[in-house]
Amino acid sequence: MGRSFESVRQGVKEVSARWLKASKALKKEDQVYGLKLSEMAKKHSSEAFYALDDPLEAAVFSVLLEMVKEMDKADCKNMMNISSLLWLLFAF
Repeated sequence: MGRSFESVRQGVKEVSARWLKASKALKKEDQVYGLKLSEMAKKHSSEAFYALDDPLEAAVFSVLLEMVKEMDKADCKNMMNISSLLWLLFAF
């Protein structure tokens, strides 16, 4: 008997595919960022599978994780701190 529900990993792949499709409708100069978001969403879907049961939450978690890593690499001292950024994202 087959699986009757979608795994988080499968759901993240679908979310990522929708984001990729949506990015093609963006202005040419913004399409590269849409592609990057789509790639970031899939990056940690396997790890997120163990802690999160919502594919969208797993995709957003993965993107935020990658953004934080990029900010850390860039040593963004003048940017607002991570807790403020996360609060702004989840306040809505």
